[in-house]
Amino acid sequence: MEFLTTPLTVAEYFAGIGLVRMGLQPYGWQVSFANDISEKKYEMYREFFPDAKQHYLVGDIFEIGPINVPATTLATCSFPCIDLSLAGNMNGILSGNHSSAFWGFIKILKAQGESAPPLILVENVPGWLYSNKGKDFRVTVQALNKLGYACDVFVLDALRFTPQSRLRVFLVGTRFPVAQTTAELILTRPKSLLSDQLKKSVTANKDLRWFYNELPEPPPLNSGGLSKIIEHMSDSDSRWWSEIETNRHLAMMKELHRERVSRLAQGKQISYRTFFRRRREDQQRAEVRDDDLSGCLRTAVGGSGKQFLIKAGKGCIKMRAMTPREYARLQGVPDEYPITVNGVQALTGFGDAVCVPAISWIAEHILNPLAEHGSPLFRHKLPNAQLFLLENGRQSQTR
Repeated sequence: MEFLTTPLTVAEYFAGIGLVRMGLQPYGWQVSFANDISEKKYEMYREFFPDAKQHYLVGDIFEIGPINVPATTLATCSFPCIDLSLAGNMNGILSGNHSSAFWGFIKILKAQGESAPPLILVENVPGWLYSNKGKDFRVTVQALNKLGYACDVFVLDALRFTPQSRLRVFLVGTRFPVAQTTAELILTRPKSLLSDQLKKSVTANKDLRWFYNELPEPPPLNSGGLSKIIEHMSDSDSRWWSEIETNRHLAMMKELHRERVSRLAQGKQISYRTFFRRRREDQQRAEVRDDDLSGCLRTAVGGSGKQFLIKAGKGCIKMRAMTPREYARLQGVPDEYPITVNGVQALTGFGDAVCVPAISWIAEHILNPLAEHGSPLFRHKLPNAQLFLLENGRQSQTR
């Protein structure tokens, strides 16, 4: 099979605010097509990527004519997670109103036929592995296999790059010829790339068509660092809650969590902690992390999705909602990324997105090597700087 695509071009499906693109670009990848159904996410995307008007199509993926999608080397697919997530309704990829958008992606690849991208990158939450008793994951891989893609799969936590606990499942598919085509090699990966659930999922689906990438250990998990991403503001800033509101949330905590905050307040140093509001035992609770890290960012639609911040120490306790800039930093986004939209819109955009340095790690260790070895067009069309990176290696991007 001969692929006539230009090396290092990307079709970015479910593009959101552009963080997949941000992670790929340092490794030479150029987005030539992008799509998302959300006008509000496109609004954020185009503020950072002025060329968006030339290639970003806002609309339902099922309504995209394949003729409008240029041939590319890579297609990325961060399809909606709500029907696969514990925070959502777990309706699954087959019948869920949101996650079933994956089939729009499959429809386009199928219509493209021989001109479909030789590489794909699919990403979603861990619930993808076990929703509908594992059927959702299986039908996903089956659908890609039918289109000629051998698949590799691994997990990667944003906590290896930023102080945010955010485990995600990544699937890489290739139509290039591959030598390693067994699931057994995938099962030999370290726990940093192979969760217990993923191991069960691959073991249960050994009959599918797999291939294996030799991957290094990712960076170690962060044990702290929340304080480094905090957007500092004066104690008189109006974004801090009133004493009444702070005390209301303290009262919402179980004793263990309230004592946790009290101990920090008595300390001589300022400490920060994040918390979520949760519905527990028919009442609302404020649940505080016991480390210098952030919980997994989520869409800001609905009260349970928002993440809040506690500042405690020197006899003082203050609380507020986390800011869009803090969300951005937790996703590995530089402060140069403009945030001009309202708070909920920005929080939702970042909460629904990917961790930028995690995508860069995947580009460095998987996508670029696959493109280099799989495509005869790749090497001689690369700029000299990119050839140097491939031949001499490059350190993973970290904040």
